[in-house]
Amino acid sequence: MIEIEILTIFPEICRAPLSESMMKRAQEAGLAAIRIHDLRNWTTDRHRTVDDEPYGGGAGMLMKADPFFRAVGALRKPASRVILLTPQGKVFHQSIARDWAQNQSHLILLCGHYEGVDHRVVEALVDEEISIGDYVLTNGAIAAAVVTDAVVRLIPGVLGDERSPVEESFGEPGLLEAPHYTRPADYQGMKVPDVLLSGHHGEIARWRREQAIERTRRNRPDLLAAQVNSLAQS
Repeated sequence: MIEIEILTIFPEICRAPLSESMMKRAQEAGLAAIRIHDLRNWTTDRHRTVDDEPYGGGAGMLMKADPFFRAVGALRKPASRVILLTPQGKVFHQSIARDWAQNQSHLILLCGHYEGVDHRVVEALVDEEISIGDYVLTNGAIAAAVVTDAVVRLIPGVLGDERSPVEESFGEPGLLEAPHYTRPADYQGMKVPDVLLSGHHGEIARWRREQAIERTRRNRPDLLAAQVNSLAQS
Protein backbone atom coordinates (compact mmCIF):
# COMPACT_ATOMS: atom_id res chain seq x y z
CA MET A 1 0.00 0.00 0.00
CA ILE A 2 1.06 3.55 -0.66
CA GLU A 3 0.07 6.70 1.24
CA ILE A 4 -0.03 9.99 -0.64
CA GLU A 5 -0.50 13.35 1.06
CA ILE A 6 -1.31 16.32 -1.19
CA LEU A 7 -0.76 19.81 0.20
CA THR A 8 -2.59 22.48 -1.79
CA ILE A 9 -4.68 25.61 -1.36
CA PHE A 10 -7.14 24.13 -3.89
CA PRO A 11 -8.11 20.73 -2.44
CA GLU A 12 -11.25 20.40 -4.56
CA ILE A 13 -9.18 20.39 -7.76
CA CYS A 14 -7.57 17.13 -6.61
CA ARG A 15 -10.56 15.60 -4.86
CA ALA A 16 -12.80 15.12 -7.89
CA PRO A 17 -10.47 13.14 -10.21
CA LEU A 18 -8.99 11.11 -7.34
CA SER A 19 -12.36 9.90 -6.05
CA GLU A 20 -13.52 8.22 -9.27
CA SER A 21 -12.81 5.06 -11.26
CA MET A 22 -9.57 3.21 -10.46
CA MET A 23 -8.47 5.74 -7.84
CA LYS A 24 -11.69 5.18 -5.92
CA ARG A 25 -11.34 1.39 -6.18
CA ALA A 26 -7.71 1.49 -5.06
CA GLN A 27 -8.66 3.36 -1.91
CA GLU A 28 -11.68 1.19 -1.18
CA ALA A 29 -9.50 -1.92 -1.56
CA GLY A 30 -6.89 -0.55 0.86
CA LEU A 31 -4.19 -0.42 -1.81
CA ALA A 32 -3.76 3.35 -1.55
CA ALA A 33 -4.56 6.08 0.95
CA ILE A 34 -4.87 9.47 -0.74
CA ARG A 35 -5.26 12.39 1.65
CA ILE A 36 -5.80 15.91 0.34
CA HIS A 37 -4.96 18.72 2.75
CA ASP A 38 -5.71 22.43 2.64
CA LEU A 39 -2.39 24.17 3.22
CA ARG A 40 -4.24 27.07 4.86
CA ASN A 41 -4.88 24.80 7.86
CA TRP A 42 -1.20 25.31 8.76
CA THR A 43 -1.30 29.11 8.72
CA THR A 44 -1.24 31.06 12.00
CA ASP A 45 -2.91 34.39 11.21
CA ARG A 46 -6.65 35.06 11.14
CA HIS A 47 -6.59 35.70 7.39
CA ARG A 48 -4.97 32.29 6.74
CA THR A 49 -2.32 33.93 4.58
CA VAL A 50 -0.21 31.66 2.37
CA ASP A 51 1.51 34.21 0.10
CA ASP A 52 3.52 37.44 0.20
CA GLU A 53 5.50 39.73 -2.10
CA PRO A 54 8.90 38.40 -3.21
CA TYR A 55 12.08 40.09 -2.01
CA GLY A 56 13.83 41.91 -4.84
CA GLY A 57 10.56 42.68 -6.61
CA GLY A 58 8.99 40.96 -9.55
CA ALA A 59 5.56 40.02 -10.84
CA GLY A 60 3.06 38.17 -8.71
CA MET A 61 3.11 36.71 -5.23
CA LEU A 62 5.20 33.95 -3.68
CA MET A 63 3.99 31.19 -1.38
CA LYS A 64 5.33 31.57 2.16
CA ALA A 65 7.66 29.00 3.68
CA ASP A 66 6.06 28.69 7.14
CA PRO A 67 2.82 26.86 6.17
CA PHE A 68 4.83 24.27 4.24
CA PHE A 69 7.27 23.76 7.10
CA ARG A 70 4.41 23.31 9.57
CA ALA A 71 2.48 20.94 7.30
CA VAL A 72 5.43 18.75 6.35
CA GLY A 73 6.51 18.66 9.99
CA ALA A 74 3.09 17.32 10.93
CA LEU A 75 2.83 14.77 8.10
CA ARG A 76 6.38 13.53 7.58
CA LYS A 77 7.28 9.95 8.54
CA PRO A 78 10.68 8.21 8.47
CA ALA A 79 9.87 6.73 5.05
CA SER A 80 8.39 9.90 3.54
CA ARG A 81 9.55 11.33 0.23
CA VAL A 82 8.66 15.00 -0.25
CA ILE A 83 7.97 16.10 -3.83
CA LEU A 84 7.47 19.65 -5.07
CA LEU A 85 5.40 19.96 -8.25
CA THR A 86 7.02 22.78 -10.22
CA PRO A 87 7.83 23.71 -13.85
CA GLN A 88 11.48 23.85 -12.73
CA GLY A 89 11.50 20.16 -11.82
CA LYS A 90 12.71 17.02 -13.55
CA VAL A 91 10.18 15.88 -16.15
CA PHE A 92 7.91 13.11 -14.84
CA HIS A 93 8.09 9.84 -16.77
CA GLN A 94 6.54 6.38 -16.52
CA SER A 95 9.80 5.05 -15.10
CA ILE A 96 9.49 7.46 -12.15
CA ALA A 97 5.87 6.46 -11.58
CA ARG A 98 6.85 2.79 -11.62
CA ASP A 99 9.74 3.35 -9.23
CA TRP A 100 7.54 5.18 -6.73
CA ALA A 101 4.76 2.58 -7.00
CA GLN A 102 7.26 -0.18 -6.23
CA ASN A 103 9.59 1.48 -3.74
CA GLN A 104 7.82 4.34 -1.95
CA SER A 105 5.30 3.92 0.85
CA HIS A 106 4.64 7.58 1.71
CA LEU A 107 4.70 10.51 -0.70
CA ILE A 108 4.06 14.13 0.29
CA LEU A 109 3.22 16.25 -2.76
CA LEU A 110 3.64 20.01 -2.37
CA CYS A 111 1.59 22.12 -4.77
CA GLY A 112 2.85 25.55 -5.71
CA HIS A 113 0.78 28.50 -6.92
CA TYR A 114 1.28 32.14 -7.87
CA GLU A 115 4.97 32.62 -8.80
CA GLY A 116 6.06 29.51 -6.92
CA VAL A 117 7.27 28.87 -3.37
CA ASP A 118 9.89 30.41 -1.09
CA HIS A 119 13.09 28.59 -2.10
CA ARG A 120 13.84 27.68 1.50
CA VAL A 121 11.09 25.07 1.12
CA VAL A 122 13.13 23.47 -1.66
CA GLU A 123 16.38 23.75 0.26
CA ALA A 124 15.15 22.28 3.54
CA LEU A 125 12.11 20.10 2.86
CA VAL A 126 12.03 18.79 -0.68
CA ASP A 127 13.62 15.52 -1.80
CA GLU A 128 12.78 15.95 -5.46
CA GLU A 129 11.32 18.60 -7.79
CA ILE A 130 9.00 17.20 -10.47
CA SER A 131 7.37 18.74 -13.55
CA ILE A 132 4.67 17.01 -15.61
CA GLY A 133 5.79 18.80 -18.77
CA ASP A 134 7.41 21.82 -20.32
CA TYR A 135 4.52 24.20 -19.77
CA VAL A 136 3.14 26.23 -16.86
CA LEU A 137 -0.14 25.54 -15.03
CA THR A 138 -2.05 27.94 -12.80
CA ASN A 139 -1.30 25.72 -9.79
CA GLY A 140 0.34 22.47 -8.79
CA ALA A 141 -2.86 20.72 -7.69
CA ILE A 142 -3.57 19.63 -11.26
CA ALA A 143 -0.07 18.18 -11.53
CA ALA A 144 -0.46 16.42 -8.18
CA ALA A 145 -3.61 14.68 -9.40
CA VAL A 146 -1.80 13.55 -12.55
CA VAL A 147 1.20 12.19 -10.63
CA THR A 148 -1.01 10.44 -8.07
CA ASP A 149 -3.06 8.72 -10.77
CA ALA A 150 0.05 7.62 -12.67
CA VAL A 151 1.61 6.09 -9.54
CA VAL A 152 -1.43 4.48 -7.94
CA ARG A 153 -2.58 2.70 -11.11
CA LEU A 154 0.77 0.82 -11.17
CA ILE A 155 0.28 -0.69 -7.71
CA PRO A 156 -0.42 -4.43 -8.08
CA GLY A 157 -4.13 -5.15 -7.81
CA VAL A 158 -5.36 -1.70 -8.83
CA LEU A 159 -5.90 -2.50 -12.51
CA GLY A 160 -8.19 -5.39 -13.36
CA ASP A 161 -5.68 -7.09 -15.66
CA GLU A 162 -2.09 -7.35 -14.44
CA ARG A 163 -0.91 -7.18 -18.07
CA SER A 164 -2.32 -3.67 -18.46
CA PRO A 165 0.66 -1.69 -17.09
CA VAL A 166 3.01 -3.81 -19.23
CA GLU A 167 1.10 -3.86 -22.54
CA GLU A 168 0.65 -0.09 -22.82
CA SER A 169 2.55 3.00 -23.89
CA PHE A 170 5.92 3.16 -22.07
CA GLY A 171 5.38 -0.40 -20.75
CA GLU A 172 8.46 -1.10 -22.84
CA PRO A 173 10.74 1.92 -22.45
CA GLY A 174 10.90 4.07 -25.58
CA LEU A 175 7.77 2.68 -27.29
CA LEU A 176 4.18 3.81 -27.54
CA GLU A 177 1.32 1.33 -27.51
CA ALA A 178 0.14 -0.36 -30.71
CA PRO A 179 -3.37 0.41 -32.04
CA HIS A 180 -6.30 -1.57 -30.64
CA TYR A 181 -9.72 -2.42 -32.08
CA THR A 182 -13.00 -3.88 -30.82
CA ARG A 183 -16.36 -4.93 -32.32
CA PRO A 184 -17.66 -4.56 -34.98
CA ALA A 185 -14.95 -5.92 -37.25
CA ASP A 186 -16.18 -3.64 -40.06
CA TYR A 187 -17.33 -0.12 -39.15
CA GLN A 188 -18.34 2.17 -42.01
CA GLY A 189 -15.97 0.34 -44.31
CA MET A 190 -13.05 0.56 -41.90
CA LYS A 191 -11.96 -2.99 -41.16
CA VAL A 192 -9.98 -4.44 -38.26
CA PRO A 193 -6.60 -5.74 -39.54
CA ASP A 194 -6.89 -9.40 -40.53
CA VAL A 195 -4.02 -10.47 -38.30
CA LEU A 196 -6.00 -9.52 -35.17
CA LEU A 197 -8.80 -11.85 -36.26
CA SER A 198 -6.47 -14.72 -37.09
CA GLY A 199 -6.05 -16.14 -33.59
CA HIS A 200 -2.31 -16.56 -34.31
CA HIS A 201 -0.76 -15.15 -31.14
CA GLY A 202 2.78 -15.05 -32.50
CA GLU A 203 1.75 -13.10 -35.59
CA ILE A 204 -0.40 -10.77 -33.48
CA ALA A 205 2.54 -10.05 -31.14
CA ARG A 206 4.83 -9.38 -34.11
CA TRP A 207 2.26 -7.06 -35.75
CA ARG A 208 1.72 -5.15 -32.51
CA ARG A 209 5.42 -4.56 -32.04
CA GLU A 210 5.81 -3.36 -35.61
CA GLN A 211 2.86 -1.02 -35.16
CA ALA A 212 4.23 0.23 -31.84
CA ILE A 213 7.54 1.12 -33.49
CA GLU A 214 5.78 2.85 -36.39
CA ARG A 215 3.43 4.77 -34.10
CA THR A 216 6.38 5.89 -31.99
CA ARG A 217 8.31 6.93 -35.10
CA ARG A 218 5.34 9.00 -36.28
CA ASN A 219 4.21 10.57 -33.00
CA ARG A 220 7.30 10.55 -30.76
CA PRO A 221 10.50 10.18 -32.81
CA ASP A 222 12.40 11.61 -29.85
CA LEU A 223 11.75 8.39 -27.92
CA LEU A 224 13.29 6.24 -30.64
CA ALA A 225 16.25 8.59 -30.94
CA ALA A 226 16.85 8.39 -27.20
CA GLN A 227 16.68 4.58 -27.38
CA VAL A 228 19.23 4.46 -30.22
CA ASN A 229 21.59 6.79 -28.34
CA SER A 230 21.27 4.68 -25.21
CA LEU A 231 22.17 1.50 -27.12
CA ALA A 232 25.10 3.24 -28.79
CA GLN A 233 26.53 4.31 -25.44
CA SER A 234 26.08 0.90 -23.77
